[in-house]
Amino acid sequence: MRQQDNADAAFDEDQVKALAALAQNTRLRTFRLLSQAGEQGLVAGVISKDLSVPHNTLSTHLAILTRAGLIRQSKEGRNVRYFVRRDRVQSLVTSLLQDCRKE
Repeated sequence: MRQQDNADAAFDEDQVKALAALAQNTRLRTFRLLSQAGEQGLVAGVISKDLSVPHNTLSTHLAILTRAGLIRQSKEGRNVRYFVRRDRVQSLVTSLLQDCRKE
């Protein structure tokens, strides 16, 4: 097996999906904003306003980040609040760093 094949095998499908989700400017900006918000998270309207992104466009990006396991949502009446899933992000970063150290 080639060395590149070994490197590719180190990441599972969920990790690749998470990294791919962050490889888009609006999603990365959204993720950063939610990370800065901390444990209180942010409602979608605030994210939309802060990033100057239309609600329907933001909704698509939030869905991709949610499916990738990077954020979670909580319904609050008519609003939806979003939070970074720090445990999943920490696991992803740890896996990435450990894989980079392998020889």
